[in-house]
Amino acid sequence: MDIGDCYRLLGLRSGASFAEIKASYRRLVQQYHPDINPDDEKSKEKFIALTEAYKLLQTVVPPEEIAPKSHSSFTSSTSVGSYTEATPQQSASTTTVMPHPPTVEDIEQRLKWKTYEQLQRFLQAKRFPQAIALVEALAARLPGDMEVRQWQAISYQIWGRALINEKQMPKARIYLKKAIKTDPHNKALFNEVQRDFERLGIKF
Repeated sequence: MDIGDCYRLLGLRSGASFAEIKASYRRLVQQYHPDINPDDEKSKEKFIALTEAYKLLQTVVPPEEIAPKSHSSFTSSTSVGSYTEATPQQSASTTTVMPHPPTVEDIEQRLKWKTYEQLQRFLQAKRFPQAIALVEALAARLPGDMEVRQWQAISYQIWGRALINEKQMPKARIYLKKAIKTDPHNKALFNEVQRDFERLGIKF
């Protein structure tokens, strides 16, 4: 796999930034994750290819600086966000610029990905009611976030499948319908739910 293939696999133009690569990788691997598609070999192969592409791009695309670069008038200490005093010779002619505090958007993004990690743990442990409650709360907090909407729809589908296995057909039908209603433009999800309805023995 060459570098161009890696960008194309992640749906990016050549020369995309590290942040763009990371965001695209996170979005795609949650869609093709084996835990979400346990019986789909194509999804598993795609997941592996995405991971290989991401690892290769990490070796050639340096991550951007997260913290602001130090101003020439002061030295940064080893602790994040703290700075040493300027020397007496410098203090007369220079001022210290403090780093910007995190924005609301930064905080929301951290919360989003922490919640995603917890959601994955709940799904893997088959704690479906907790997973649904968690993702619904996140969707209520970030109603315009398409990734969160995808996670919510996939969580509904996974629980719907589990309910089929438990022979709780009416309840399974409700959650499979909710999956499609939550993310109606996701063709891959639509096809998966259609197969789930076939297992129920009813038309979608």
